[in-house]
Amino acid sequence: MSNPQQLRYSKEHEWLATSEDGVATVGITEFAANALGDVVFAQLPEVGDTVTAGETCGELESTKSVSDLYSPVTGEVVEANSDVVEDPSLVNSAPFEGGWLFKVRVTEEPSDLLTADEYAALSGS
Repeated sequence: MSNPQQLRYSKEHEWLATSEDGVATVGITEFAANALGDVVFAQLPEVGDTVTAGETCGELESTKSVSDLYSPVTGEVVEANSDVVEDPSLVNSAPFEGGWLFKVRVTEEPSDLLTADEYAALSGS
């Protein structure tokens, strides 16, 4: 399992890709997707919602369990991935590409986000 080096990671297994315009894309890691099993339902935050770093903002349901989705940053949701809502299996098949979950205009990024190497040490991936 390879964690893309350019991303930042939370201890709750979300990844974050920041862009120059202050909008970040959020998803769950391949490690988390594999641990969940086949994702069959995704409840994502809606456009306009405010999310807070470390707090629940949605839910992923798999054939094994239901898991809370945590936001790795604080900000306003500007887009939810409707493709994942329609086809939740994208979370498993392409967690770092088409399986992203939502985009957020970041107002605060915590200092404890991990690098790819730090996340690999945490998750054993």
